[in-house]
Amino acid sequence: MSALLEITDLTVGYETAAGERVVLVDSVSLRLEEGEVLCLVGESGSGKSVTMLAALGLLPPALTIFDGSVKLRDELVGADDETLRRLRGAELGMVFQDPMTTLNPVRRVGTQIGRALAVHQHLDARTRKRRVVELLASVGIPQAAERARAYPHQWSGGMRQRAVIAMAMANDPAVLIADEPTTALDVTVQAQLMEVLAQARARSGAAMVLITHDLGLVAQYADRVAIMYAGRVVESGTVWQIFDDAAHPYTRGLQAGLLGQAGAGRAYAIPGSPPSPAKRTTGCGFAPRCEFAGKSGDCDTTVPPLVAALDGRALACPPALAVPLREDISA
Repeated sequence: MSALLEITDLTVGYETAAGERVVLVDSVSLRLEEGEVLCLVGESGSGKSVTMLAALGLLPPALTIFDGSVKLRDELVGADDETLRRLRGAELGMVFQDPMTTLNPVRRVGTQIGRALAVHQHLDARTRKRRVVELLASVGIPQAAERARAYPHQWSGGMRQRAVIAMAMANDPAVLIADEPTTALDVTVQAQLMEVLAQARARSGAAMVLITHDLGLVAQYADRVAIMYAGRVVESGTVWQIFDDAAHPYTRGLQAGLLGQAGAGRAYAIPGSPPSPAKRTTGCGFAPRCEFAGKSGDCDTTVPPLVAALDGRALACPPALAVPLREDISA
């Protein structure tokens, strides 16, 4: 069965002045099925946001898709601007990390949401205005009609993010992409916003890609998880497979950080730092930080492939594949 959104061997990067390629996203493949939540997890710089910006056709001019495919029924890589504009906001909704840079500071909030409706639906001004109020009310904005006339700076950060969610869901998209939607918000507001997203998805039936560092959110909302490191997917599976039977040392390190498994009352942190894209070696990008480094002769010389299993999981770590408890993965 074909996926709703399918990304295959996507490679994104830029060329230096000397003509050398610097790869930020390296042969990433992802599938999003109808109605599911796929979480992309990894440290900053792992390629999560770049992957989804490439899928939306929103890469900055300096970045290029070198290879790969992105399909939402039809191929999106190489599609013209008009085709992408018709899809964005209609079939593909996006909730960006910072609502203040998403919203135009000199336009009223209601006007901006109404514009999203005007571009994709043939609604008269009165109907659009009523629909804007309904959308703001649906994401928990009190006195929505009055608030719609305010400017973004007159709203709190949590309210602005609610407005961005309302805008993203205005045309009932098939796919919603949420890029760190709760960053810089307090815990209570984070929980409220995630509930708003869940309710909006329930009403429309949209599938969602959630980009996050927060494994707590992943455990609560994900159906499937893809762990990214140094521009590649290193492990993927259902949320239960990842949390109950994680195999990749990077995934286990992230979980240890969540659970504070350092001993002596100290928080755990994975040793070392992620590699710079311009200085990546030919081997496994995680090798300098890995507990398995040196247990396989290929760690420093070969990029490990993502090996799929019959149970739907995938793993890119030959030493972990060799562990007896993980034999089901290596099928």
